[in-house]
Amino acid sequence: MNFNTVKSKIKTAVASDSFKSILSAVICALVGIIVGFIILLIINAQHEPKAISVILKNFLYYKNGGKKLYYLGQTLVKAVPLILCGIAVLFAYKSGLFNIGVAGQYCIGIGVSLWCALAWHLPWWLCLLCAVICAAIWASIAGLLKAFCNVNEVIAGIMLNWIGLYLINVLMQNETVMDVGKSETFSIAKVSPGSILPTLGLGKLFHGNAYVSIAIPLTILVAVLINIILKKTVLGYELRATGLNKDAAKYAGMKDKKNLILTMAVSGAIAGLGASLFYLTDIQPWKTSSTVPSMGFNGIAVAFLGELNPIGVIFSGYFIQHITQGGSFIDTKYFNPQIADLISSIIIYSCAFMFLFKTQISKLFEWKKSEKKGKVAKISVNAESAEKAGNEKRG
Repeated sequence: MNFNTVKSKIKTAVASDSFKSILSAVICALVGIIVGFIILLIINAQHEPKAISVILKNFLYYKNGGKKLYYLGQTLVKAVPLILCGIAVLFAYKSGLFNIGVAGQYCIGIGVSLWCALAWHLPWWLCLLCAVICAAIWASIAGLLKAFCNVNEVIAGIMLNWIGLYLINVLMQNETVMDVGKSETFSIAKVSPGSILPTLGLGKLFHGNAYVSIAIPLTILVAVLINIILKKTVLGYELRATGLNKDAAKYAGMKDKKNLILTMAVSGAIAGLGASLFYLTDIQPWKTSSTVPSMGFNGIAVAFLGELNPIGVIFSGYFIQHITQGGSFIDTKYFNPQIADLISSIIIYSCAFMFLFKTQISKLFEWKKSEKKGKVAKISVNAESAEKAGNEKRG
């Protein structure tokens, strides 16, 4: 392969839509980091360099190799539900639905998996299966309302978020599964060890982090599987076609109502899977809450930051969690650790402008392309003029 071929391939890659999408995501991340840097500078200029360094480094903050691996594992464990919620949003969006009800489906996944573990002492795989099925059924309610009653899925999703939250609060308020005095569920390790996700030795790779489990490889597997379904299967084609134009898809013989319900069910199942893969590690208990988990809403931003690509969502989900986890290491004498959440929020907010960034990048490439064509045309005209002048002189 010669130099010109390599150069041509690089130019094609740079001009591609994928490269523009990645560049837009990088711009969003940089905007959040720069704004966070300025805020830290205003609060305490003297200690700001160390603070921003700690946030960006996360587990690399530690000099000890063992601690680095341990907190890397911690970041990966906490990134799992964020990534899966992002994939849940993405799957529905690709099919023309905005599943803002992911938070409620996530709640159902939490409640069912913990109840199966703590009240019924079921094995981990059965807890997982029950959570996925129940979250899928819960999401299907919004799909049914959309398909048969033409109820907007956003409105249905928001209402179901709150119903799901309070339903789980009521379900968990039971002495079988919860320490009512503390308003938090019991430790699965103490009540039902067989319900905890197996580690398959993965914990040893992260310096004995007991929370690192099969959840991490399963998340990657789900992302790859959803990518294949959407791009390589008839079902994926039908779902995307229904999303692009429901009437056209119906005219082509596709079952639009079935596809709408199926889309919401699969999206909800992924959200429920994310909840159960996180809580069945026993990394933290469920506490009675009056607010819907932010995980479902953050999944929206992760989906768009990952440019609505399942593989991209893996990286965007990890990045958001990396920043958030890094904030826990910040010196609280000078800064509030929630500054990391602020940076994440700004990055998330910047995602709203991703289409604008992408459009501007496309215009920049078009402008450079037209400028280059103009120069070539000018050189060509000059060459023709010179040739004409030479011919006249010889004549």
